[in-house]
Amino acid sequence: MSITRRQALGALASVATLPATRGFAQTATLPTSPVAINVVDVAGNLALTQKAIENYRAAKPELVSSITFTKAPAPELPGKIKAQQGAGRVDIDLVLTGTDALSAGLEMDLWVKLLPDESGALPKLEDIYQEPAARMLALGKDHGVVVTYYPSGPLLEYMPDKVQTVPTTAEELLGWAKENSNRFLYARPANSGPGRTFLMGLPYLLGDADPKDPVKGWDKTWAYLKELHKYIEYYPTGTGALMKELGEGTRDLTVTTTGWDINPRVLGVVPKEAKVAALKGFHWVADAHYMCVPKGVSDEKLAVLKDLMAFLLTPEQQAFTYDQGYFYPGPAVKGVTLDMAPQESQDSIAEFGREEYADLIANNPIELPLEPAAMVTAFRIWDEQVAAVAK
Repeated sequence: MSITRRQALGALASVATLPATRGFAQTATLPTSPVAINVVDVAGNLALTQKAIENYRAAKPELVSSITFTKAPAPELPGKIKAQQGAGRVDIDLVLTGTDALSAGLEMDLWVKLLPDESGALPKLEDIYQEPAARMLALGKDHGVVVTYYPSGPLLEYMPDKVQTVPTTAEELLGWAKENSNRFLYARPANSGPGRTFLMGLPYLLGDADPKDPVKGWDKTWAYLKELHKYIEYYPTGTGALMKELGEGTRDLTVTTTGWDINPRVLGVVPKEAKVAALKGFHWVADAHYMCVPKGVSDEKLAVLKDLMAFLLTPEQQAFTYDQGYFYPGPAVKGVTLDMAPQESQDSIAEFGREEYADLIANNPIELPLEPAAMVTAFRIWDEQVAAVAK
């Protein structure tokens, strides 16, 4: 951690943001002694929120004795939680997840219903969220609270010294992959943000019958992906591995999002000179991270977790979500500007951000991802009918 970020953390740790939590304390029973909280992250969200969560522990020692942070693959967590619930021993208190594990958890009935919040712990979310983040909240089906948001993608990312003619349409991308076999790559959609954004963005690019129905409305998309499959060597199980290949020169072209473009270049995984491009007629497919609570968590811990959620949704704590561009921009709530973020965040985005993003965000439609059940179905179809097909 840099000195600038540590200094910023110290300053924000002293902010208890009592207005966000005072109403809750009057209407629900918080614990009489501090509790230990176990947070599991399956979305990379801790890069955006861990410092703010630690600020909460520092600000509320009467409520929290310690916080444990664990990371896990998104596809594995729902089954683990289900097994714990079946055994009556749930040891995971808060899950930070993208739409993938959120959707699987909803399908398996894993999550506590958080909304509407009669306890008064949470602010009126529709009043504080940015408009696309408010729409993303609906995907949580009252069981997930949005903590971070970004327009996501799909975008193309490439090394300019390797890709002389950049594809401008989906058809040109397919042609490039055919002419440059195994030089284009994307990761498995079920556990890759850029992968699933590409999957859900194709129906808009291809003019498919119904972009929200992967079973009956994606004929063009599935045909396209099956053809593209012929020219792809394999599918990484995570975006990090994919970006490493791009950075090392093993691949020349991939799909990305605003955050997966900026952050790997900040970290030096991908060279700074990498470029991005948007295909003609593309629609953003928004993404968000959610806070979910597994069923089986005690009532007193649930009270603390709602208090924590309210704290994380204050502008002061949301400013941390700019991070180093991982989920760019990052804040889910309105009125959180980059100049409120730690200096390290400001410096990283000033150096590695892209001027064209403001225009692309302002002038292209922002769509919601698939509904949870449809997303699970789309992942299954991709696994069975695209990736598993012999070449």
